[in-house]
Amino acid sequence: MRYACLVYLDPTELFDGRPDHNALIDEANAEHDRLVGQGIIAEAFELPATAVTVRVRNRKLRKTDGPFLESKEVLAGFVLIEAADMDAAVAIAQTNPMAKIGAVEIRPMVDFSKPRPVL
Repeated sequence: MRYACLVYLDPTELFDGRPDHNALIDEANAEHDRLVGQGIIAEAFELPATAVTVRVRNRKLRKTDGPFLESKEVLAGFVLIEAADMDAAVAIAQTNPMAKIGAVEIRPMVDFSKPRPVL
């Protein structure tokens, strides 16, 4: 089954210039390279100030600069993994270095190739 591991963190904490955080960034870069080398999709997002939020209401576009929510922790990136079950996904996600200062949310991906139950 496919799982998205969504990485959340407070960017002001990560980029505060502390030597241990510089080492954490280096560790995250190495982990990224390792995952990509295994064919796993792993991407980081730019900071929220570069985002645009789009909403369509009554067929009218509303575009807002920046993120949807004001929050200290922001969605910083994601890793798309294959795992047998949630326990296996947790075992993979816990190796993400950013889990040391933030959080990694694991979400099962919808498999659109399978029939969906009628609700």
